[in-house]
Amino acid sequence: MSKVELERKTSETFVRISLEPYGSGEFDIETPLPFLSHILSAFARFGRFDLKLKAEGDIEVDAHHTVEDVGLLLGEAVSEARGDATDINRIGYALLPMDDALVSVALDLCGRVFCSVTPQLQGTAGSFDAALLKEFFSAFCTKAGCVLHVRVLAGENTHHVCEAIFKALGVALSQALAKDERLGRKPLSTKGRL
Repeated sequence: MSKVELERKTSETFVRISLEPYGSGEFDIETPLPFLSHILSAFARFGRFDLKLKAEGDIEVDAHHTVEDVGLLLGEAVSEARGDATDINRIGYALLPMDDALVSVALDLCGRVFCSVTPQLQGTAGSFDAALLKEFFSAFCTKAGCVLHVRVLAGENTHHVCEAIFKALGVALSQALAKDERLGRKPLSTKGRL
């Protein structure tokens, strides 16, 4: 599948996304949360996804709704890009350093949902509460239909840890969505289907 375009509108948020999974890493991201925009940009660049994303939300109440809804819509876009998964690798992983941070991200676009982030992210990057990223990843997994394991192996700087996670997520997702002609239109599964 090529480009996916979606919108999500609620009484709390409005999110629009355009995702080209086999792009070159170009991005245009606007959210009311500068750090969220920053890490999504890193995700797009390292995954080589062309990503346009615009989000508005009731951040005067809390950033939670915006972060969660961006995760939901990005997950939905990934699910559409995955399609029936008959010609993709399905699984991706990355071990990625960024200064003091070292993170591991592994995912499986299997249609099942599981999300594990260990240890729980804490601290702030600017005014952004890193604990909100658990909500982002849970929402992303729910809509993408994927199993995701994020491990923070080292890191004291919250900015470095969070950015490394999103870079690794981009790398892992790019691997999982990569086409493999050897599959012959059969999903990578011993069951014969996901």
